[in-house]
Amino acid sequence: MCGIVGLHLRNPELYPRLGELLGGMLGEMQDRGADSAGIAVYGDPTWSPAGYGCVSLLETGIGAEALGAAASGVGEALGSEVGVQLVDDTLQLTAKVTSEELLAAAKAVYPDALVAGFGADLAVLKGVGAPRDLVQSWGLSGASGWQGVGHTRMATESAVTPSGCHPYAVGPEQCLVHNGSFSNHATIRRELRSAGVEFDSQNDTEVGARFVAHQLAQGKDVETALKELCATFDGFYTLLVSNRDSFAVVRDAIACKPAVIAETDDWVAMASEYRALAHLPGVENARIWEPEPEVVYAWTR
Repeated sequence: MCGIVGLHLRNPELYPRLGELLGGMLGEMQDRGADSAGIAVYGDPTWSPAGYGCVSLLETGIGAEALGAAASGVGEALGSEVGVQLVDDTLQLTAKVTSEELLAAAKAVYPDALVAGFGADLAVLKGVGAPRDLVQSWGLSGASGWQGVGHTRMATESAVTPSGCHPYAVGPEQCLVHNGSFSNHATIRRELRSAGVEFDSQNDTEVGARFVAHQLAQGKDVETALKELCATFDGFYTLLVSNRDSFAVVRDAIACKPAVIAETDDWVAMASEYRALAHLPGVENARIWEPEPEVVYAWTR
């Protein structure tokens, strides 16, 4: 049992409240997964300034006193000035280059670090511990932007570590969070590895994220990629997949994992349970429904 939340803002007047609203949603899902949690925030001007490449790293082993050295090291490898921040345990890197260029430089300096996420306008934070405590540690209430996703985890498939936390953000600006389990993930992992796809964990969710990223890299849109996932994966699942311009939800053929979607003119939101949506502004006027089995619901910015 895990908890999923996602918020896609349509009204720019709400952008300054993204972190506040997303943090409240995540906290309501703590009972569904208190082992660990993670978030992806699109558009925060401090964590991911507009026009900059962004990379989120975990397990770098550096503290606040070493941020200057980190900026110098990655900047030298990149040949460009690099901004660095330590957001709890996440090293957030930004530079006036593409995210792929920044990622290559970061990997050269920190080859053993876990890449939590990368892409324009994207910051990904993960941590072990109670979700409400992590929301405070991240300072999430002060974050702004147009979109965010989050996950609270009760581990069943792999160890409680940062590498096992969701979101899995394995493609540029792409994130996937998952409630459920994939029963044939080992077979699909082997197939993806034979196609040259690399993995960071033994988590079944990473297999889903890598599969979707592989489909998108081949030029398919997110709706087609998720339909292909439904045809390929066995198991029980609710998935929320995002990139900087879209937000999509799908459930398996039996739809036994809970999910609810709410939509207003100002926002679209989804969560594993309605209580995570109950504090959103204007929710009393929202259209609210449970997503149908294997129907892909998608919204674009």
